[in-house]
Amino acid sequence: MDTKLNFFVVLTLVSIQFLSTFPKAAVSNVHIVYMGEKENEDPTVTKMFHYKMLSDLLGSKEAAKSSMLYSYKHGFSGFAARLTDSQAKEIEAFPGVVQVIPNQVHKFHTTRSWDFMGLNDHSTTNLLTKSNMGEGIIIGVIDSGVWPESESFNDRGMNPIPPHWKGICQEGQLFNSSNCNKKLIGARWFVKGILDQSQTPINISNGEDILSARDSSGHGTHTASIAAGNFVVNANYEGLAAGLARGGAPRAHLAVYKVCWSFGHGGCTDVDLLKAFDKAIQDGVDILSVSIGISIPLFSYADQRNSIAIGSFHATAKGITVACSAGNDGPTAMTGQSVDTRMHNHGFTGITFSDRIALNNSDDSALGCKRGSLNATLAAGQIILCFSQSSTQNIFSAAISVAEAGGVGLIFAQYRSDGLESCHYIPCIKVDYEVGTQILSYIRKTRSPIAKLGIPKTIIGKWVSPKVADFSGRGPSSISPTVLKPDIAAPGVDIIAAYIPFGAEKSSGFALLSGTSMSCPHIAGITALIKSVHKNWSPAAIRSALVTTASQKGTDGSNIAEEGSTRKVADPFDMGGGVVNPNRAIDPGLIYDIETNDYVKFLCGTGFSSKSVSGLTQTKANCTKNRLNELNLNLPSITIPYLKRKVTVSRKVTNVGPVESMYKAVVEAPQGVNMKVEPQILRFNKTTQIVPFKVTFFTTGKVYGDYRFGRLIWRDPKHTVTIPISMRAIFV
Repeated sequence: MDTKLNFFVVLTLVSIQFLSTFPKAAVSNVHIVYMGEKENEDPTVTKMFHYKMLSDLLGSKEAAKSSMLYSYKHGFSGFAARLTDSQAKEIEAFPGVVQVIPNQVHKFHTTRSWDFMGLNDHSTTNLLTKSNMGEGIIIGVIDSGVWPESESFNDRGMNPIPPHWKGICQEGQLFNSSNCNKKLIGARWFVKGILDQSQTPINISNGEDILSARDSSGHGTHTASIAAGNFVVNANYEGLAAGLARGGAPRAHLAVYKVCWSFGHGGCTDVDLLKAFDKAIQDGVDILSVSIGISIPLFSYADQRNSIAIGSFHATAKGITVACSAGNDGPTAMTGQSVDTRMHNHGFTGITFSDRIALNNSDDSALGCKRGSLNATLAAGQIILCFSQSSTQNIFSAAISVAEAGGVGLIFAQYRSDGLESCHYIPCIKVDYEVGTQILSYIRKTRSPIAKLGIPKTIIGKWVSPKVADFSGRGPSSISPTVLKPDIAAPGVDIIAAYIPFGAEKSSGFALLSGTSMSCPHIAGITALIKSVHKNWSPAAIRSALVTTASQKGTDGSNIAEEGSTRKVADPFDMGGGVVNPNRAIDPGLIYDIETNDYVKFLCGTGFSSKSVSGLTQTKANCTKNRLNELNLNLPSITIPYLKRKVTVSRKVTNVGPVESMYKAVVEAPQGVNMKVEPQILRFNKTTQIVPFKVTFFTTGKVYGDYRFGRLIWRDPKHTVTIPISMRAIFV
């Protein structure tokens, strides 16, 4: 799970042009004052505490009321308010504040698929039937809203609204309470963050957006219907793909939370996203589907600014399973390479992040070091770290920009690619996003970060049916390399689902869309089916069931391949555990479950302080830095970014099959690595239903290069429980 706690002050440096003898008033921008797990169960008390804190900072209740956008008081504690940079820095030192986070904007990760996965509605033995099609489960969709008139949201055959639902059908422009029913049981919309960010009102007269939960882009309607759309006969897109359309859990209920908007530059802001999570937790959803992306560079666990990670953490802690899309920036993974051998200063010099020395802080052009985006005064004599923001940006153009600003070196983080390039003007090195994020983390938590330019060296060593779409985001995770991402693969190409009306002629109400945005609600729908059968399973247990039962082979028995420039057999960084297999996931045999204390140990292992972990989790944490805690999180996968000769990893499994069971280990070790599993046989009985085991990895020789992959399988006569293994062995 992508969550973190510690915080460091990031300096925002801007160029100021004095136009008169009077100083300009400090600019206020929206910030999130994040306070971790709430201490009081009464939301009114929590909200009063937020106003009191803001009043103390700003000097009056009136100023606090004018400044605050949202109070987060249900799923966690915090608030969104307009603050100057100095006020944000000041309140960050207040007791109980975990992090002050500047508001940012995020973008989308833009039905025969269910039959393909074995969930046809005619079978009497599959998961769809066993789960009563998700009956009684509430799926929350955080997206761009919904078109309620779509046939996918009719409530024919639906049971009454579940008693644990506490939400509302919020009214607004072209949307009233009658738009909700027993299928679409709730709707809310959150716009304060995007209004403040754009500084322009929505022009509702020209239809650029709709001030309500009504969808104006089609994205939210599409994802919601994939997850839990009702049965629609003869659904088609302009006559294509005609047939019976339905969502993954057609008898589950839907609640939509509109946070993504089309007006202005569009997007979904952090403050609106967090309010949606906060309300969804209060409303009583069982599952959340979030097809929204966080842009690079990602923030480290020691510098959390990921609103989706914060919201997901607190939702998961409340037993809500959260499905998030992996992004559409494939096919290459997230290695430093350089050929600049010319003479240069070999001593240590200052290093900084390009965003810190932006000439204009109102856009993100400095992130990729576009020409003219850097402040020459602040760049002079520095090595600059830049992050490519698109496929059109390259290390050569960034080097020109850095050189023109007076920089002496360039570190350019980009999607991994082959080939070496010289920058000509200054020494430069290209790294992938994982390494770039690690360097950025060092810069952020060091008062005076430095780096040393060196001559490149030649390294001699050993390099050695359905398809994963080329756009699908790949691993490893740059933010947490020990956690396998993605977890699972699901259909996401040319998915027909409900859509808003468009065009001069009346549309069919359906559209074909592709993206991990479409894969995410497939998983949410399947999760609803599993939750309907196993009501007490935790989010971690459901994830384990999905991953350990996934398919690595196509429907024709061949290996699953991946599309794109790499064109190879898909590995865990392409598809996680494999392609989701719902009918096997309902009966996984064993599960890798995770408790709150396991997450606490993991967070401590990644470098969090005891104070930070305690604030986030409301537990009494006593952190000690132990890297093994990072590797030992009880995930249904094992990922080791740097294997130096030998390491032992711990896991434990819970029996959810027959009480009297015995499983034997089958090892498929990564190339160049030996694996030893202890014990090799797991025995379960009436008194022993949880059994721990250890896996030791040894390098077998001088190995240098990329990740290698393997599997650990536990088998009994009925079940095959598989976890993927990913590791990069280095020789020291």
